[in-house]
Amino acid sequence: MKAPGMIKAEVSKILYSPNELHDLLIRGGAVPLDLRDPEDHAAGHIPAAVNVPDLFYYLTESTSSGLAKMHRRFEAVFSYAGLSPDKVAVFYEDGLDSRYGASCRGYWILTYLGHDRAGVLDGGLKAWMDRGFSVEEGDYIPQRAGFTANVRSSMMATKEDVLQAIGDSSVVLLDTRDEAEWLGLSSSPYGTNYTPRRGRIPGAKWIEWYAFMDRSLAIPVFKSAEEICRLCARQGIHPDDDIIIYCFKGARAANSYVALVRAGFSRLRVYFSSWNEWSRDLELPIEQD
Repeated sequence: MKAPGMIKAEVSKILYSPNELHDLLIRGGAVPLDLRDPEDHAAGHIPAAVNVPDLFYYLTESTSSGLAKMHRRFEAVFSYAGLSPDKVAVFYEDGLDSRYGASCRGYWILTYLGHDRAGVLDGGLKAWMDRGFSVEEGDYIPQRAGFTANVRSSMMATKEDVLQAIGDSSVVLLDTRDEAEWLGLSSSPYGTNYTPRRGRIPGAKWIEWYAFMDRSLAIPVFKSAEEICRLCARQGIHPDDDIIIYCFKGARAANSYVALVRAGFSRLRVYFSSWNEWSRDLELPIEQD
């Protein structure tokens, strides 16, 4: 089993306020990355934002060949986006809860690929516009750069890691999917029978990804570290635990990863291929009510 991932100090800055992003753009120090669909991007986006919806849609397998293919795919995406080591990549969607955690998925992928300067726009495009900052229409064509991955394998859990973790009391499997998926009423956000099996990974604990956010506000935000720790403690999960997070394809898991990192959890891995991979391998065990 891979060694548990440890969060390093240089990646502790994750959330960027609209003001912080605006200042970075003035100084030429940021690359905004828009994970929404092309038609939404064209209708209005943050100035100089590059549209990268593939970071939300891409599905992968956690085999060696599947991960290698993923690495090549996103090296090409970030090279197209013009991302260089000195630039801060700030991912955004409409809001933190509007696209199943897409902006956090982008952040997690880029951090996993070794870029230290990655973050998420706190509150998304809604917060940007709420602060009175402008948007542009059409498409923005970036100047290409050469992005090379330096993979942090300790952040990734494969299906073999998860299989070994089943029944291992030293590892917490955390399911962050919606309630219908956890209960086996649906196989995915894409449809009830999108994958061949419904259910959950045996022994997993469940905290729905929405629970890590305060959605009572007009623009949802992550809950405080204290609230998140109390929420996890009710499920017997603590900041020093070795935790593997999963959902359907890694987006909601990445959103929860960000919430947990900000709350002081440091031994975190994401099973990025998640239920989309697990449920399709009929030899892997599942639980059903």
